[in-house]
Amino acid sequence: MKRIVTFGEILLRFSKSGGLRLGQGYEWEGHFGGSEANVAVSLSVLGNKVGYVTRLPDNDIGRACLHELRRNGIDVSDIVWGGERLGSYFFEGSRGIRGSKVVYDRKGSSFYASAPGMFPWKDIFSRADVFHCSGITCAVSQSATDATFEAVKAAKAAGIGITCDINYRKNLWKYEGADASRTLPELMQYSDFIFGDQDEWAVATGVPKIPMDHMQADTVLDMEAYGRYFDMMHRKFPACGEMMLGLRNQMASDHHTLTALLWYHGTVYHTKIWDVDVLDPVGVGDAFVAGYIHAREKWPGDPRLCLDFSLGAATLKNSIEGDFNLSTEEEILDFIAI
Repeated sequence: MKRIVTFGEILLRFSKSGGLRLGQGYEWEGHFGGSEANVAVSLSVLGNKVGYVTRLPDNDIGRACLHELRRNGIDVSDIVWGGERLGSYFFEGSRGIRGSKVVYDRKGSSFYASAPGMFPWKDIFSRADVFHCSGITCAVSQSATDATFEAVKAAKAAGIGITCDINYRKNLWKYEGADASRTLPELMQYSDFIFGDQDEWAVATGVPKIPMDHMQADTVLDMEAYGRYFDMMHRKFPACGEMMLGLRNQMASDHHTLTALLWYHGTVYHTKIWDVDVLDPVGVGDAFVAGYIHAREKWPGDPRLCLDFSLGAATLKNSIEGDFNLSTEEEILDFIAI
C-alpha cells in the first residue's frame, strides 16, 4: 500500500447551529478541519496509509488537534511544534437566498510562521509515495508559500507523485506581495494531478471558464468545448497527466447539483450530474480530491471508475456535518451503484 503525505494548516472552525448568523445566539460549535487535513482524514477512512505534516502550537489546543488526527488514523510523527496559537475560521452557513460567509483568523498562527528548513522533507519523502499540496498554503503568508515550494521541489527531487488542489480563497492572499495569479500556476507546474472548480481554474490560468447559466440533472455538457479547454490547460501544464474540473450549481442553500470532468492523458471523461440535498457543504472539494487520490491508487487505468468514485465521495460529504468526509469505500461504491 502506498503512503500519502499531505501538508497544510489545520484550523479550528467555529459556527452557529440552526442557521444562525455569526452575530446571533451565544453558543458556538467547534470542529477541527482545513483542506489538507480533510484530505488526510478522508484518505485514512478509505483505508490508506496517510501522514499529515503541519506546525502546531505546544499547548492544550495543539495537543487536542493532534489527538483528533490520531483518532482518525493519521500518522502525526512528522508534525512540527512551535508558534503561539492554532489558526481558526468562523463559518456562517447559507440559508435560503443568503449565501455563506467565512471570516479567517490565521495571521500569526503557528502555520502562518512556517518557513523553509522547518520540515525534514528529505526524510519525510523517503517514507512516502504521493505528496498532496494545496494553493491555500500559499495564500496564508509568504513564509508558508516558501515552505510549500520547498516541499514540492523536494517531492519532485525524490521522484514521488504530486497532487495539487488549486484551492483559491479570495478572502486570503492579503500579505504583502501576494499574487495568486502568479503563484498558483507555478505550484501547478510541479503536479501530476490537479483539481479545481471552474472559477479556481480561471483565476490560476487567466483562461475564462466555459459559460453555463444553469446546471440541472438533465443538463447536457458541451464536451467538445471542455475537450478544447483541457487541451489548452495541458499545454500550460505539460507535466500534468490528470486534471479534474468540478462543477457545482447552487439552486438554493440546501439544494445543489454537482458533477465533474476528468482529463486523463488526452481523453475527457464526465460523470452524471447529482442532485444533492446539502447538510454541510464544507470540505466537499477535499472529498473530491481524496476520493480521486484513493481511486487512482486502487483502480489504476480505470479513469471512469475513479471519476465516479471521486464524485460519489464529494456528493456524500454534503450529508456529513463538520469538515471531514467520513464515508467508507464500501459506502461510496454502494452509492454510485444506485
